[in-house]
Amino acid sequence: MSETPLIGDFSPAPDAGLSGARIGVVTFPGTLDDVDAARAVRLAGGTAVSLWHGEHDLQAVDAVILPGGFSYGDYLRAGAIARFAPVMEQVIDGARGSLPVLGICNGFQILTEAHLLPGSMVKNDHLHFICRDQRLRVENNSTAWTAEYAAGTEIVVPLKNQDGQYVADEKTLDELEGEGRVVFRYVDVNPNGSRRDIAGITNAAGNVVGLMPHPEHAVEAGFGPDSSAFGPVDVRGGTDGLGIFTSVLKKIVGAN
Repeated sequence: MSETPLIGDFSPAPDAGLSGARIGVVTFPGTLDDVDAARAVRLAGGTAVSLWHGEHDLQAVDAVILPGGFSYGDYLRAGAIARFAPVMEQVIDGARGSLPVLGICNGFQILTEAHLLPGSMVKNDHLHFICRDQRLRVENNSTAWTAEYAAGTEIVVPLKNQDGQYVADEKTLDELEGEGRVVFRYVDVNPNGSRRDIAGITNAAGNVVGLMPHPEHAVEAGFGPDSSAFGPVDVRGGTDGLGIFTSVLKKIVGAN
């Protein structure tokens, strides 16, 4: 699928050498950001493959993204029903192998419900929906999704959630910290009360990552945040999130 050029599009051309990497993007009932995630994959140079929640076939993709939204209306708990969707059987099996899986916002919630990542997501401590540009620090750059960043790099990406407070017991939190499995941490302000300012974590193997903010909304000049951690940008010019998608593409192409 080719991209329609946008008016005032100043984004650099994607690396054509990454187009062989096929990234599946799952759509559940209530998903909002599947199109944005697929566009982020294409802007990074990869091939986006649409995956439907009711199907079992992952279509031989090299990685999977569980995008943001309100799957199944967030009934019961955010992500609790989506975890049992037919497509998740293959996602879970693949994730327990070496398949890179990224859960963004609602996708992060689904990963915790599927026990692919520890802990849980609950209501923001202020009990309000929040939407803002958020500064994060990349704590772990050895995962499939963060290798393009140096450890300690800060990025600015949008955040939008109402069930974004990451919680876990102290033992689990200590293990995540001790094993270097905190991938992203909130900087300057903790927007939702997440324990230890945690914005994203990984499994022990580093192939499964969940994060609450939305990197797919910070990949395109003119349509991203108004700021960047890498220096001044024009209005809506922040593209700090693009490295998350190029990271996995380069890993996949390098492994082939």
